[in-house]
Amino acid sequence: MSEAMDSLLFSLSKAFCSPLAVFVQIQGCMICLTLAFGWACAAYVRNREIRRIKNSMRAGNSLAFLCQDINELEHSYQANLPRVSVVMPLKGFGEHNLHNWRSQVISLYGGPLEFLFVVESTEDPAYHAVSRLISDIKDNIDARVVVAGLSTACSQKIHNQLIGVEQMHKDSKYVLFLDDDIRLHPGSIGALTAEMEKNPEIFIQTGYPLDLPSGSLGSYCIYEYHMPCSMGFATGGKTFFLWGGCMMMHADDFRYDRCGVVSGLRDGGYSDDMTLAAVAGAHKRLITSPPVAIFPHPLSSDLSFSRYWNYLRKQTFVLESYMFKVNWIMNRALFSSHCYLSWGFVMPYLMALTHVAAALRIYIQGYAREETTFVSNGLLLVSCLAACTFIELFSMWNLTRIEVQLCNILSPEAPRLSLATYNWVLVFIAMLVDNFLYPISAFRSHFSQSINWSGVRYYLKDGKINKIERSKDKGPKYTDLAWKHLYGKKAAPPKPSFLGGLLRSLEQWQQPKKFDG
Repeated sequence: MSEAMDSLLFSLSKAFCSPLAVFVQIQGCMICLTLAFGWACAAYVRNREIRRIKNSMRAGNSLAFLCQDINELEHSYQANLPRVSVVMPLKGFGEHNLHNWRSQVISLYGGPLEFLFVVESTEDPAYHAVSRLISDIKDNIDARVVVAGLSTACSQKIHNQLIGVEQMHKDSKYVLFLDDDIRLHPGSIGALTAEMEKNPEIFIQTGYPLDLPSGSLGSYCIYEYHMPCSMGFATGGKTFFLWGGCMMMHADDFRYDRCGVVSGLRDGGYSDDMTLAAVAGAHKRLITSPPVAIFPHPLSSDLSFSRYWNYLRKQTFVLESYMFKVNWIMNRALFSSHCYLSWGFVMPYLMALTHVAAALRIYIQGYAREETTFVSNGLLLVSCLAACTFIELFSMWNLTRIEVQLCNILSPEAPRLSLATYNWVLVFIAMLVDNFLYPISAFRSHFSQSINWSGVRYYLKDGKINKIERSKDKGPKYTDLAWKHLYGKKAAPPKPSFLGGLLRSLEQWQQPKKFDG
């Protein structure tokens, strides 16, 4: 039996030294080096912003984390800042929501600012929690809860966003859409607004999350899934990527349905960022991502592998939605290339494992060297892959290190983020797991044409939602990433809040006064 296993192992190792197999393994090395180069470029952009902030501080601008020019903090300048409406679609309530919401409402933006927390119904646990938050700080900010009702022709998130836009102040110049699972920096809204004011041609400004893994393999898989996309947002300017967790746009684009933004979202829209990116591409409008738009994204402390799989299913399902024929073609190209590259990334490691196992058997059993010359060629390929993997992981580590440093600089009052909590062995395992599962999830999404998102099942036809089913009994009771409770009891008047400590945090900063509208 042992000889038969050895024979099979040696045959595989020898086969993996064939020209085609060598090509696959070299291709895996090239994928590693390409990712490493992309992350190195992204790290350069983020690090350049860190140097700019530090140089400005040394020059006397101690508030450089808020604005580049300290003169912009003068009252005469702040009084002329445009009004911004922040729309946050909410769903459920979890362990990080309170901290996230607090970071979003405690903004040092000096202009008129309103916050619209949009929920599906008063039965949503988020309704009670955010109502308590608002009651605690109602004298410091302009915020209210909006009940949107159920969506009928688009995703619930998009429906909430559009209802929020309808309720925003009539004088708002910009609208900022935020997910409730990220943490803003005190100067984020001001930085985004300043860029919009400098360049009126900007259609959408966006940013990207910095995942903070909780320690489970599922959380590291999500971190690894997001990292390749991060290089597309670290351009310091123009980008073709868009993330729905942070999008600032001109309010009038929604008031007058310019470029069809409202109709495109309302009529069968499933993904807000994919839909708006399609609109921007069709009308040749500008999307930008400033270098300071990187936001901490804490993942649930008990994020299981099954919840990661549900999240991956929702992400791959996005490629099944589209607005125009050109988007369908691009999605198919992305689908094909991603599946090919994902398994092209994993296969060399399976081959390398075979080469190493064969070499170990030869060493243990003492086979003659002339009978196993092919193993040395296999080990050479393994050495090349190991070197490329080290370079890739180092580049990923370096980008994460710089983004952690940038987040700490941009939020000096917040608890310090640390790279020490990252487990890089789990990161490597997550790279293999995530790339192996992606094609499986993508094919399942393609053939099912339906997805369960927070207890709501959406069905697509021709790239748009054509059917919505709701069932609390059949759907999940919690969200995937933040493990938020999705359902609660019917609303009651807000009780005295347990968030009194929030006021102590507010006292650290001078807040803009509430603006009547």
